[in-house]
Amino acid sequence: MSRGEENRLYVKTTKNKSSIRTIKMDRATMDILQEWKKQQKQDYLILGFNTLQPKQLVFSNECNEYLQPTKSRKWMIQVQKKYNLDQITTHGLRHTHCSLLFEAEASIKEVQDRLGHSDIQTTMNIYTHVTEKAKEAAAEKFANYMNC
Repeated sequence: MSRGEENRLYVKTTKNKSSIRTIKMDRATMDILQEWKKQQKQDYLILGFNTLQPKQLVFSNECNEYLQPTKSRKWMIQVQKKYNLDQITTHGLRHTHCSLLFEAEASIKEVQDRLGHSDIQTTMNIYTHVTEKAKEAAAEKFANYMNC
């Protein structure tokens, strides 16, 4: 998100010049989002907004417009304080997602695609900090191979 004329929010292109990227979601997450869509439809109908438009936002403000970029950060801080969780930024969640993908044995190419990097070297340079569990698994794989 960025600000344009008259301080209005808009979706700007990414570093690799893409403005829209589609990623696959698992069934459980999609089910939750479908339930949210139903709730959103009911809530916004009361406010007089049509949420059946093709470009309906998944998360929007009370005027059915883009959320302020800082809004999700404020929500995260509230949840972290309420449940006494370590603080993490929204971008930190992206890094965590990446680390967990590697831990789940996703390939570097799959991670590159998921994160939207145009160059695989970017993925390798930024995200090769593999979790301790993955490091231990690599050591175990090697030991098992050598003991064959």
